[in-house]
Amino acid sequence: MPDDTIDVLAAVRDLAPSISARSAEIESERRLPLDLLDQLIAAGCFRMLTPRSHGGLEVDLLRSMEIIETIAAADGATGWTVMIGSESPMLLALLPRSRFDQIYANTPDVIVGGAFAPQGQAAAGAGGYLVNGRWAFASGCQHARWLFGNCVVTENGQPRAGLLPGSREIRAMLFRSDQARIIDTWEVSGLRGTGSHDIEVKNLRVPTDDSLDIFMGQSCVPGALYKAPVVSFALHIGAVGVGIARHALADIVALVQTNKKRLYAGSAIADSPLFHHRLAQAETSLRAARELLMAESRAVWQSSLAGRSPTPPETARVVGSVAWAAQTAASIVDTCYTAGGGTAPYNSSPLQRHLRDIHTLTQHAAVSDGMLARAGAFLIGGSPDFTY
Repeated sequence: MPDDTIDVLAAVRDLAPSISARSAEIESERRLPLDLLDQLIAAGCFRMLTPRSHGGLEVDLLRSMEIIETIAAADGATGWTVMIGSESPMLLALLPRSRFDQIYANTPDVIVGGAFAPQGQAAAGAGGYLVNGRWAFASGCQHARWLFGNCVVTENGQPRAGLLPGSREIRAMLFRSDQARIIDTWEVSGLRGTGSHDIEVKNLRVPTDDSLDIFMGQSCVPGALYKAPVVSFALHIGAVGVGIARHALADIVALVQTNKKRLYAGSAIADSPLFHHRLAQAETSLRAARELLMAESRAVWQSSLAGRSPTPPETARVVGSVAWAAQTAASIVDTCYTAGGGTAPYNSSPLQRHLRDIHTLTQHAAVSDGMLARAGAFLIGGSPDFTY
């Protein structure tokens, strides 16, 4: 039975100051420290989206947005890593129900990591697949119990046709973490603490029941939370971006209240009308981005409660909104970093970390200019593919 005494949002608000205080350590280790991971597990972060039928909390989409934003506002890398791990049950619900039940038989805190890009091959055979592949950006892979990689399915050495005309069949292959090799590649500018290394498998046999279709699969678990997983994943990325921007805005306000002056300036930054204008614009943009994401979340949630998946127009609107919100968050952080002046580039300044984190986040396919362009194409009658 779920532990109804856990209020995840309250728990992460309590943890937030200690998470922020460890940001430099998280960056240095390039992963979440194990004791912090334990604290996040105890707070319910990795069971919040697990079905109540399997001991989870099954919080609604809007609450999950608030939780992820709150963690990201404490530390961007922690927010991203919790986001990925917490979404595990929504992804695993695309497996057959019997397999889902087996995986969640002993704990609601199952953590999965992997990659959506089809960078592997899965040769179809009797009872399953022979899988080979190497996948980048497997966030949280060092503490994940299970890993997955999306693959092009082949038959007799050739890609197998997908459901859509001219497409290839793509399926994600699930495997235990001890069946894969983690390749230390995560030497990057931002979101360093996510541990998003490459993962690799060679000649691994994966049973049919351990494969799933991320973008076109149907959930084996009833309930609104599992009706639109990929759209929810995109909204969560937007929540991380808003959290990072929120922290940057708080940091620049705190900095200028120390009576800081820019070099060669005759007065403090806090007395500058230009700074006042830019600060107000950044704060208003933050509220606009957050409200847009929450409005989209409410719309998706209401549709899911009614048992309906998002329509193509609704998906296009959400995708465009998320990409815009993430890019707006980046512009807010840019404003805060610039206002920080000559101290901002130093490692001792959190502003440089926010800058690196947000511009790493905006490199994600789900919030790229390309995804925004696809949403725009839909508005004039196009039929773009919103998978990423």
